[in-house]
Amino acid sequence: MIHEIDEALRRVLRGAALPEGTGKVVFEAPTRDWAARRNTPTLNAYLYDIREDVTRRERGAYAERDARGVVLRRRQPPRWFRLSYLLTAWTARPEDEHRLLSSALAGLLPHEYLPADTLPAVLRDLDVLVPLTVAVPPAESRSLADIWSALGGELKPSLDVVVTTPFPVTPVYDVAPPVTEGAAVSVRGLPSGPSDSRPRMLRRVKDGTDRADSADSADGGK
Repeated sequence: MIHEIDEALRRVLRGAALPEGTGKVVFEAPTRDWAARRNTPTLNAYLYDIREDVTRRERGAYAERDARGVVLRRRQPPRWFRLSYLLTAWTARPEDEHRLLSSALAGLLPHEYLPADTLPAVLRDLDVLVPLTVAVPPAESRSLADIWSALGGELKPSLDVVVTTPFPVTPVYDVAPPVTEGAAVSVRGLPSGPSDSRPRMLRRVKDGTDRADSADSADGGK
């Protein structure tokens, strides 16, 4: 699922700032060695953090229905995870980097959710919205300066892009076919009751009352 969200984010960034053929959108760690090898305008969306959004966790199972409303199967609700990307621009001049980063920001801000046409099929089947936030201050436990220190690079202007995506959970439980016949109960006389101990069938008739028939009559006298 993570690589599919990468591709969805790549499509959004290409449409916003780097159309095909004008530069690259990559997801590599922006280390010193990587920066030294770069030779074309680049947007780098480095995935630096993956955490479950526990506020979205649900319990139990939910039913999947067909167009007629018939339950086909039951499955566990998906678990939601926050994928945090460090978005940076890389060109030959700082002014061009700022311009590229500004284009990316302008293209991301209109989207509160990842566009539906960029989502993978598995998420479209779930019929859910995938939230997208841009430049929201990260949690205190995540310092961007510490991230750059860990990468061994120099601090650069960046955007914190967070995609909150569901991860489908298995197993899936198949359900039995719907019941199409009414219930029938076989009743026999008690030892202290009438001498007729033939089994009787209790059936629900059309007027809503119960009718007791002998087993012989219920079976057509066989």
